[in-house]
Amino acid sequence: MRRYHPDLRLPARDLRRHMTDAERHLWQHLRRKQILGVPFYRQRPLGNFIVDFYAPAVSLVVEVDGSQHHTDDGRLRDAERSAFLVEQGLRVLRFDNQRVLTETAKVVAEIRLAVQKICGNHS
Repeated sequence: MRRYHPDLRLPARDLRRHMTDAERHLWQHLRRKQILGVPFYRQRPLGNFIVDFYAPAVSLVVEVDGSQHHTDDGRLRDAERSAFLVEQGLRVLRFDNQRVLTETAKVVAEIRLAVQKICGNHS
């Protein structure tokens, strides 16, 4: 189990209760081991961050980015977050909210391909 800041437990729980439309939509395709039998968790604390979706079995993080991620400050925070996660041995996939909502099948296919590649590397 990866370490996280204990103060993030309650905010993560609150984020699970108040997911964005795009997160909720993608969750319908990730939950219950729908992608190659791999379990995903939503709004999971990792280090000092809360990631949108996390599949510990394949060390994969999936982030769904809203408009706040497209500002200079948002891009900087995302770069710091991604750098930390990569240092922890995780692969990070990022998708824009709009893409998740309008190209769901393509997004899910990209996640499936990433899981397949990772599983192939562990075999």
